[in-house]
This record gives sequence, C-alpha cells and structure tokens, in this order.
Amino acid sequence: MEKGTLVEFRLNGERRLAVADRPEGKKHWIVIDDRGQPHTLHPRQITCEVAEETYKFSDIPKFLREIQPYLDPSSLEVAWEILSETGESTAPSEMAMLLFSEQTAPLCYAAYCLLSEDKLYFKQKGDRYEPRPASQVAELKHQIEMEAQRQREWQSFLDRVQNVLQGDPAEWQASDRPRLDALERFATLGDEASHRTPALETLAALKRLETPQAAWQLLVDLGLWSPHENLFLRRSQIQTHFSTKVLEVLHNRLEFPPVDLADRLDLTHLKVYTIDDESTREIDDGLSLEVLPDGQHRLWIHIADPTRWLMPGDELDLEARRRITTIYLPTGMIPMFPSELATGPMSLNQGRVSCALSFSVILDETGGVQDYSIHTSLIKATYRLTYDDVDEMLQWGVQAESELEAIAKWAKRREAWRQSQGAISIHMPESSIKVSSDDEITIQLLEDSMARQLVAEMMILAGEVAARYGRDHSLPLPFRAQPQPELPSESELLQLPAGPVRSCAIRRCMPRSELSIAPARHASLGLDNYTQVTSPIRRYSDLLSHFQIKAHLRGADLPFSPDEVKDLMLNISSTVQEASLVERQTNRYWGLEFLRRHSDEVWQALMLRWLREHENLGLVLLEDLGLELPIRFSRSIEPGDRLDLKVSHVDPRQDIIQFQEVTQQAVQQAVG
Repeated sequence: MEKGTLVEFRLNGERRLAVADRPEGKKHWIVIDDRGQPHTLHPRQITCEVAEETYKFSDIPKFLREIQPYLDPSSLEVAWEILSETGESTAPSEMAMLLFSEQTAPLCYAAYCLLSEDKLYFKQKGDRYEPRPASQVAELKHQIEMEAQRQREWQSFLDRVQNVLQGDPAEWQASDRPRLDALERFATLGDEASHRTPALETLAALKRLETPQAAWQLLVDLGLWSPHENLFLRRSQIQTHFSTKVLEVLHNRLEFPPVDLADRLDLTHLKVYTIDDESTREIDDGLSLEVLPDGQHRLWIHIADPTRWLMPGDELDLEARRRITTIYLPTGMIPMFPSELATGPMSLNQGRVSCALSFSVILDETGGVQDYSIHTSLIKATYRLTYDDVDEMLQWGVQAESELEAIAKWAKRREAWRQSQGAISIHMPESSIKVSSDDEITIQLLEDSMARQLVAEMMILAGEVAARYGRDHSLPLPFRAQPQPELPSESELLQLPAGPVRSCAIRRCMPRSELSIAPARHASLGLDNYTQVTSPIRRYSDLLSHFQIKAHLRGADLPFSPDEVKDLMLNISSTVQEASLVERQTNRYWGLEFLRRHSDEVWQALMLRWLREHENLGLVLLEDLGLELPIRFSRSIEPGDRLDLKVSHVDPRQDIIQFQEVTQQAVQQAVG
C-alpha cells in the first residue's frame, strides 16, 4: 500500500474512509480520516482499497459526495436478473461497468458499497459476488416484507398506545393482541412469564421501568385492566369463560331437553322449602317434612339433579371435570356449569316442577338414622326463603309453617346426636365480602343463626345417608374422611377464653379432610360414613356421587369404576385446593382494600393467638368484620385480650397491613 491510498475500514461497525499516511512498524499503517484524525490499522482491518489514484484526507468529503447519487440498492436487481441467467459471479469493478458503464474509482467504490451491503441479490465468495438463486431471493424478499410489516405493526401499536394514554380513543387490532398478552403475562407472572420480550420492548419504548409492576400500571392506564385486577385468578389455571363448543352443546341441550320423568317418585304434593342467601342463584337443595299415618316424621332432603342434563364423558361433563367447583369471589362467581343451565333448569326454582334426588330419612328419638331411602323424584319448590326469613319465622313461631319448626327441632336433635358421637364444633366468626360493579365493598358478618344450623345439619344428614347407601351397596364413591385430631387437653382449653380464642386453638389442631373410595370416619362431624352430595351444581365430587347412586338405583352399570373414581378424586383434590387458595387470596385483598378505604376508623379487635411469640407477632380478629389479620405488638398481651386498632399502613396489592393500637382515651375523643 502506498502513501495517499484511499482505504475503507470499520469503526464501531460504521463504514469509514481514510488516506494512508505512513507505515507503523512492520505491518501497521497510520491512516488519516476526513476529520484529520489518525488511526492505526492492521491490513486485516482494511475492508477496501480505492486503487489507481492518490488522495489527501481533505479529498474524502468530495469523494463521498461523488458516489452518493449511485448508492441506490434497487439498481442491483437489474444486474442480478442479467447475471443470474448465466450464474456468473462479479467483482465491484465489473459491477460498476454493468451498472454505470464506467470504471472510475468513485464508481467502482460505489459498486463495492452496493454489493457489500446487499443481503438480497448477491452472496460474497472471496473477492467476488455470486447471484443468489431466484427461489432464495424470493424467500428473502418475503422475509424482508414480513419484517417491514412487523415494524409497521409495531409502530402502529405504539401510536395506539400513546393515543390511549393521552385520552384519545383507539381501536385495538388483532396484531396488537400478542403484545398485550405478553404485557398481561409479565404483569401476572413476573420473571416466570414466558415470552417476556414483547412486554419489555413495549415498556422500554414508552420509557417505563421494565418491571411487572410497571406492566400492571400500563395495563391499568390503558383501561385494559381494573386497578383491582385479580392477579391471583390470572396466576391460576382456572378458566373464567366457557368455550364456544361448550356453549353450542348447552344451547342444543336446552333446545332438546332430556325426558326421564316416568320412573320418578312424584313428591310434588310436599311443601318444599329452599333456604339460601338472598344472592344465591344456584338453588341445589330443598327441605320437606312429611307426617306419617302413625305420627312419625319423615324428613325429605331434596337435591337438584343436574346429571339428567349430561352424560359421563360428554362435553358438559368434561367441562365440569376441568372446573371441578364453582368459585365464589367478592366480585362474583365462576360457575362449574354455564349459568344459563345452572341457575335455570338445573336449579330447584320456586313454583316450578323440578327433577331431584330425594333423601327420605326417619330419625330415632336421639337423632340417629332409623330408616332411610333414596329416590329420583319430581318436586315443586313452594317457598324460596333466605336465612333471615327462616330465622324470623322460627322466632315468631309461624303456625302456618309448622313443618319448618319441626325440621328445626330435628336439626337440634341431630346436632346433639352428633355431639354425642364425638363431633367437634368450631364456631369462628365468618364474613361475606361483596364488591359491586362500581367497586363498592360491603362486609357482612354472618351470624351463626338457627336457620344456617338447620340447613347445615340437614345437608350433613344427606351426606351420611348417601355414604351409608354407598357402603351398604359397595359403591365406589368419593367418601370424605377426617383423622381424629390431637386436641389440647380439657384443662388447657379451659385456660383459654371461651368463644373464638378457644375455637381458634381447636381449629389449629384439625387435620385436613381426605377423599377415599372406602368409607371412613369423619372426626369433626362425628360420623362413621360421610360423602358430599348436596351441591352437585357447584361441586364435581357431589355430581360424581349422583352419577354412581342414580345408576345403582335404576339397576344400571356404574358409570365410573373404582380406578376411575380414584383418578377423578386426585384431580378434585388438587383443583379444589387451587380454587380455595384463589378464594382466600381474593377475599384477603378486598378485606385489606376495605380497611384502606376506612383507614380513619377504629376497630375492636380480639387477640386470638401468637403466630411468633418471640417476635411479638400475633393474630387478631376484627370483631365487627370477621377478619383475622396479623399484628406486631409493642406491649405485653395475652390471647383473649381486647384492644382498639387503627390501620397505620396498608397495601392490598403487596398484601401488607400494619396497625397501631389506639388508647381508650383516643377512642372516646374520636367518638366524641
């Protein structure tokens, strides 16, 4: 290389021109760029030499201006079409003659620039360039167009995002969905989310932090999520909508309902009470009392019969198996069956003849089961009552509803019988949290009223009868059992204040209930056999028992073998556990949000127990709300002590709450 040779090299990936000035050592050269800056280059760093002329570094700007008009990449297409016919390779000087009909130094360098930058028509082989096959060029063109389309969609997406953030309306496109989905996954799952790159790109382009919290805030700002979006539900595997296929099967089933009324016992003459919360729409149980000629009382527990609307293994049954349970959240329920079916023909709606599975029970004087039978039946719900209605009727002794009063007496006798059999009663305050469509929160303390006890006892009775039937006929049912707990000694319990504190101590000792195809004792209920059958619209385990019992009643083969019942029980247990966790987490969130909105109020609290006594961390019950929450005490305190608390800090999204204790004097001043 001679002094004055114009050379090209790359600086940080950028094409640069310089003029050779002098050698440096054995191999290196000092070159001067257009700004007069020296660079030391090894021959390997030189990507092109412009031959035949010598230059000064001050000539470089003029040289670049000369070649500029010739740097049109589209001009290569014509050359490619010519050369691809013969398959001949070319060099920059030959390409200059082909494109520009001259081989001057600037034009040869322009041809070199075009060829070296080209990724479409030519492929470099040494110092020469070969035309690519037509099929390869077509594929590369397709890829380039697809990338250009992606870039256009990306820019359009960003434009729509910016418009919405500025308060302007925007209609989301189908191409936006993958990026919005990525944002939702990242906001929900954080670093565990798959395909996070589109979410991170979006956040970076909007100059926001690349964090799950920032993704959540962006979705809220875009109006795609509520500020109270249920991330617990999103993190679960719970399906919130029914597929088109399931809805098609549903509508077909409603249009052509099943007919199996011939062999049903007609009980439409009985007075039937359905008793639920006012908001309940899935009415799956009703109660009757029949006075027999000898004066004995026969209790009837009627349970909705949803199995008549589906067959084991059909689309509705498989969907119910996937869901396993109806989930009750403060914001509404996620049903096991489509609501159109669950709250309509499956339910025991007032004034309408309904199909049921009816449990006939005669109790002895102590409350034990003396005789029972199970029937597929036809009933007609007479009264749709709330718990408050029933409590009021029992309190005032409404003579026209003597049956209801008799059922209540049998429920009390039944409870006493279970206590004699070792049943363990735990009475902890419970509350119901409801959130309206405009996010208004109400927390209602559920009283342990006679009506609730009445219904609970009758449902437990139906479960015992169903389990006895399964045991007596060796049916594989999902029997529910509970091991005997190791409770504190009576003297230890008596040292604790009666009520929630003592119940809390007992509750800690209670083992989980278990599912098995073999009947076993349920310790806390005081029963040797038990299964759940009273909520088949809402629980798949109950529906499974209905399938088995109904098949046996009509003398048909059981739809599920013992092994199939075992497999279903595994799925039931895991799915119910996940659903229960989502329910607890969601209720906790809205409980904390309620306290955040009422942070000025003073709450009466009861110290239940220590969580970590060495850290002064205890569990308190806010008595007016039925909420159990942790608190770190700053003074000496014992379980059973009462105190007044005020929220000092709460963050529902982070599941954080801190209280400060308020003195009686401060409470009186606040009230005054």
